[in-house]
Amino acid sequence: MLIFALSIFLSAFLLFQIQPLVGKFILPWFGGAPDVWTTVMLFFQVLLTGGYAYAYWLIGRIKNSLQSGVHISLTALSILLLALLSFFWKSPITPPIDLKPNDLSIPSFEIFKLLIISVGLPYFILAANGPLMQAWFAKIFPDQSYARLYSLSNLGSLLGLLAYPTLIEPNLTLKAQGWMWSAGFMLFGLLAVYIALQNQKAAPLAQPQADSVSNGIAPTRALFTLWILLSGTASLLLLATTNQISQEVAVIPFLWILPLALYLLSFILAFSDGYNRKFYLILFAVSVVLYIWMAFNFNSIHVYYQILIYCLLMFSACMLCHGELYLLRPSAQHLTSFYLMVSIGGALGGMFASLIAPIIFNGYWEFMVAFALASALWLSVRKNPKALNPFALSRFMLTVFLLVSITLSMLGNASGLLFAERNFYGVIRVREQIPNGSHEPAYVMSHGVTVHGIQFISPQLRDTPTTYYTPESGAGLALLNYPRTDRGLKVGLLGVGIGTLAIYGQPNDDYRLYEINPAVISLAEGEGDFFSFVKDSQAQITMVAGDARASLEHELAENGSQNFDVLVLDTFSSDSIPVHLVTKEAFDLYLKHLSADGIIAAHISNRHLDLRPIFWQIAQYYKLNIVSVSYAGDPRGGYVTEWLLLTPNPSLLQIPAIQARSEAFDGYTTNIPLWTDDYSNLFQILR
Repeated sequence: MLIFALSIFLSAFLLFQIQPLVGKFILPWFGGAPDVWTTVMLFFQVLLTGGYAYAYWLIGRIKNSLQSGVHISLTALSILLLALLSFFWKSPITPPIDLKPNDLSIPSFEIFKLLIISVGLPYFILAANGPLMQAWFAKIFPDQSYARLYSLSNLGSLLGLLAYPTLIEPNLTLKAQGWMWSAGFMLFGLLAVYIALQNQKAAPLAQPQADSVSNGIAPTRALFTLWILLSGTASLLLLATTNQISQEVAVIPFLWILPLALYLLSFILAFSDGYNRKFYLILFAVSVVLYIWMAFNFNSIHVYYQILIYCLLMFSACMLCHGELYLLRPSAQHLTSFYLMVSIGGALGGMFASLIAPIIFNGYWEFMVAFALASALWLSVRKNPKALNPFALSRFMLTVFLLVSITLSMLGNASGLLFAERNFYGVIRVREQIPNGSHEPAYVMSHGVTVHGIQFISPQLRDTPTTYYTPESGAGLALLNYPRTDRGLKVGLLGVGIGTLAIYGQPNDDYRLYEINPAVISLAEGEGDFFSFVKDSQAQITMVAGDARASLEHELAENGSQNFDVLVLDTFSSDSIPVHLVTKEAFDLYLKHLSADGIIAAHISNRHLDLRPIFWQIAQYYKLNIVSVSYAGDPRGGYVTEWLLLTPNPSLLQIPAIQARSEAFDGYTTNIPLWTDDYSNLFQILR
């Protein structure tokens, strides 16, 4: 019993360690976009289904005498592959820069390709371990239930999830993490081989024992469909709730951990006999009432209470889904079929949230689809508390799914927004509103709850720089007061927004704007006639699409330094900051593109992250002079903001206009290590 428990726990722990590890490693290759995490999760859901299908095939289609040999061979092959890659890569699971994709037109495809190459086979073996070990356990110990092993698997997943950001990431480089994970996989491989050998010695189970709760339910096509729908609804709830609260409610770092932890907890409780149908029916009803109340009082409810209500709704709904799955579980004879259907449902839920919803919805409407499915389940269970009809419930849930999806797709385009577009990088919206303290209407572009620019509609105010880019801001001071020559200024802007800073451009100035989101580029260049800062600029404007760091690297290799007089870094205002743009290696690139007397203006206004120690360490490392510029905001659309100015030339910071509004770092110190491409930790800079 103990050896099975160790194997299942370790495999689940490693499964949830590899996801954030590899996701963090490849994140810079795709511009630090938040949807990289969603795509990584989808990949692992799909591969999990593949692992479950393999377990189903091995148990149901391969003779008992051959099962162990097949599994031992695959496990040995994956260990051999890790050993071989260790000679060519920094660690056995972290691919070299040579594999970095150049074409990001279909980022999801490139992410899938990278993950298959780097961790595909080891993850496949880990994914198959849960159902395979439980099937062999039921064979060797026919008088004991396998359900608790599944609960233990989810406990291992939960601990793996929580251990990464709190213990692993803060203390180890990515290279060390890769080696440690590989060592853990090899230990797991030894356990798996040992159990496979024990299975080979065990006598076949002539008459599998029926589970005392399921009473040996014989799976039907309708029951298969219901298993898929229940697990798919829970998976969709997880991803939809994560998107909803992290993009639309609050940009708080690591907020994605909370719904995932609750999702895993619902599995643990449900498969440990912790499901009380009546209690969770009531809890779901209460959470629905709270959700409706919140919808009518959205602006007056603190974001933390909104997050609590969303998570309560998701948790209660997941408990219903997973609890009913537990009650509908089959006897050990059909164990692998059950887990295969559950994994297919999880993958389909992930596919809908990650691949289909961005195409058919212009907002995160998949949350309403998941909510409707959970409500359909609640109604069915409430009406038939003793025995569910798999065929009737499956038909009802599928009908609700189709009707709600089609309705939301049609209504989404009539939301009252002036513009809304969803792509791999999130949802960009444009609306008309009057900024706080002002009486003039303006167009506002936002990404979730983060504002990326405001431009007044009135022709008299059309050229007024607003939000974080007023003349008194760090970027405004740098652009207005940098010593000019006849050749004009050479300016680089990383992060475009609505292109506000372009309005500072003068004749003979050359502005290069770097932006990864094509929807942002289109709006900044004038689509819809909402924003005109770029169009009205007197400077020569060049828009560079793609990840800024990758573009700068390519330009340096092809044409040499851009020799920027002013380089503006404006990519750190949300919770999912692109860490690869604020590392030692990134600044090495920036300085190569900076003129000898150039200045870097970094926008670090962020409610939840304090980037001052990171930039201070970089300034110390490269011997740069650094000051901070804070602005209290104004009633003309100016926001409270903080910028840092860094330069190798101290005289630039002595310019009277800059000196009068800046604050030196005299006496400042920090014990936070210098961030590199191999080491960073957002937990260190949480406010």
